[in-house]
Amino acid sequence: MFAGSDLGSGMLEISPGGVRRAVNASYVLCLGSAQRNQVDAASEGVDRLVGLADPGLSSQQSQLRNTVHLCLLTTRISASSLLTTHFLLLFSRPQIWWSNAVFFTLVHLGAIIGIYYMPPWSIKRATLVLWFLTWQLSDFGITIGYHRLYSHKAFRATVGVRIILAILGSSAFQGSIKHHLHLIYPLCPYQWFPTSLGASDTGCIMYAATRGLFYSHMGWIFYKPTYERMDLIDRHDLQSDPVVRIQHKYYVPLALFFGFVCPTLLGSLWGDALGGFLWGGLVAKLCIWHCTFLVNSLAHWDGLQPYSDEDTSRGSLILALLTGGEGNHNFHSFPHDFRSGPSNIDWDPSKWIILALEKLGLEVLGIVESEDNSWTGEMWNLNQVKEFAQTKPGSCIVLIDGFAVDISAYLGEHPGGANILRKYSLRLQDEIDTWHKADWAFNGGLNNHSRAAKRRMYELRVAKLC
Repeated sequence: MFAGSDLGSGMLEISPGGVRRAVNASYVLCLGSAQRNQVDAASEGVDRLVGLADPGLSSQQSQLRNTVHLCLLTTRISASSLLTTHFLLLFSRPQIWWSNAVFFTLVHLGAIIGIYYMPPWSIKRATLVLWFLTWQLSDFGITIGYHRLYSHKAFRATVGVRIILAILGSSAFQGSIKHHLHLIYPLCPYQWFPTSLGASDTGCIMYAATRGLFYSHMGWIFYKPTYERMDLIDRHDLQSDPVVRIQHKYYVPLALFFGFVCPTLLGSLWGDALGGFLWGGLVAKLCIWHCTFLVNSLAHWDGLQPYSDEDTSRGSLILALLTGGEGNHNFHSFPHDFRSGPSNIDWDPSKWIILALEKLGLEVLGIVESEDNSWTGEMWNLNQVKEFAQTKPGSCIVLIDGFAVDISAYLGEHPGGANILRKYSLRLQDEIDTWHKADWAFNGGLNNHSRAAKRRMYELRVAKLC
């Protein structure tokens, strides 16, 4: 579904087999040099790897080398994974997703023809009600289920609620829940000429607003995606959920039945099966698609930014009315809050439904963000940090910006999963002088964390290093 800019006519293309051989050669080189300086080995690997493709790419070669240097010095990410990612990003080209493009186009043509021959003033009132309910219910399947429950982990729900949300989400024809895994982490699709491993948030999203209003709205749909950082995401929670697994396995029949067959059958109850198919099926799909796409396009183009100006996300009442409450897009600065509109007067029916289900005991709410960022912690040296970690076996303590941070309670909340956090956890068996700090990874190396994420980190600090 994604696209990127052309690399230019002077770029040399190489075969996939050549890419694999080049990457494997570099991987062997780095592994064979484990007993000596890994940075020099990685640099040599980059030189050889890029040289296999085009000896004239000095700027890209230098860029890759610098990235490897920085990562090997500050993280435990394998050199081969890093080299593979950047090499493929530089030399692969986006592919048109023909099945997606054809289906998307046919639904639009069918809906337009249907509206022409069966305009809204000529159909039964029950059919119009069916169209509106189909649109809104599938919208809630996306906003409440796909987005706030699974992508942001803003609350927990019972199996029955998850089944209903999975069915409603299927009827929206926006892919399975597992397909929406890319929303958990700002992943880079075809990121031509990356400026660093942690590219900007707007440059790393498949429908990045920086690529233009049309592209961010619907242009990205016609290209196959490439997820640069998918391996960094802990997918255990999705893979262990039977609702997610079954919905993913049977997504196509579920989507066809609840998206088209079901509205047709309901329309036949009042003698308007064709109207049910056209309005409850085709036209409703256009409404849910384009209202959802407005969050990708219009919500980054016009509106207010009351919570953060670190990215292009904005909010507006009109968008909220069209998207079931997703209009306050700037509130994404608080990724684990189940609300999109935090105020009582904000239009956010998805929030109200979640609250109602919580009152019925069908859901457990997650975090409601506060604005308290004060710090009154103690002053510790590294030996005291080690003593603290020894008193909490299995805990996850990291060093960030001169503070010891106990993120044990946050492991289950992290959008990218617990594994990536544990890579930076203090290892008591290692010498104190060799402990890795997480400053680089937290401050843009792996992800550009928002102010809300930094406030969450502040809350988990246990001591300032002295």
